[in-house]
Amino acid sequence: MIDKNKKLIRDNVPQIIIDSGRMPITRELYETEFLFEAKQKLVEEANEVLDAKSHEELIEELADVLEVVYTIAAVENITKEEIENTRVLKNKNKGMFKKRIFLDSVKR
Repeated sequence: MIDKNKKLIRDNVPQIIIDSGRMPITRELYETEFLFEAKQKLVEEANEVLDAKSHEELIEELADVLEVVYTIAAVENITKEEIENTRVLKNKNKGMFKKRIFLDSVKR
C-alpha cells in the first residue's frame, strides 16, 4: 500500500520513515518548485496553528511556521534582520494587534 502525501518535508523525515519500517519515495526539488512548495508548507503549518489543542502544540506549530518563513526568506536572500526591521516599521506605522480590533465592515 502506498500513502501519497505529496508535500515538502524536513530533512530528517525520510530516515524517521525508514526507521519506522516503511520506505519513503522522495525527490529533490528544483529551486522554483521548492519555493512554491515552501509557500504551500507555510499555509499547511498556519492551518496547524489553528488546530493546535494545547499550549505545547501551539509552541510546536509556531516553531514550524517560523522555520518555513526563515526557509523561504533564505531562498529569496532575505535576512532575519530584514524581516524584523520590516515588522518593527509596520508596527510603528500601522500598529500591532494588542488592542484586538476586528474590522466588521467599512461604510462608504
